[in-house]
Amino acid sequence: MNPHAAAATPMYPLNQGDAAPGQPQGSSVVHYTTVNVAPEPPRDHIVWSICCLLYSNPFCLGLVALIFSVKARDRKLAGDLEGARYHGRIACILNIISTVLVSILTLALIIVMAVAIHTTTAYYNHHSYGK
Repeated sequence: MNPHAAAATPMYPLNQGDAAPGQPQGSSVVHYTTVNVAPEPPRDHIVWSICCLLYSNPFCLGLVALIFSVKARDRKLAGDLEGARYHGRIACILNIISTVLVSILTLALIIVMAVAIHTTTAYYNHHSYGK
């Protein structure tokens, strides 16, 4: 049996003359279903902030992100979900900036070191064979 066969079967709405099960013939009762979706709890990004503080802390952005993360966690525990979302968003932005800055600086350091090693090696090879 094909598991997709049931999903491919089209659903047809009831005609005006059709009645829902348990309803009198010709009834025009409309049924509504209410679904309560719980909002996603605010994130505080505390682990990312600690990593930014310990490993990548340009311009003290990791420390500031950690402070906003703690504020977000405090607001969440106090029941102020909007305040927690605000502080969590600021912490996330600061963590992104910190991570991007450290990534760019690390890439620049690797490029500078590679060029320096290549230049030093070329200089040494050029002068050592010239004697």
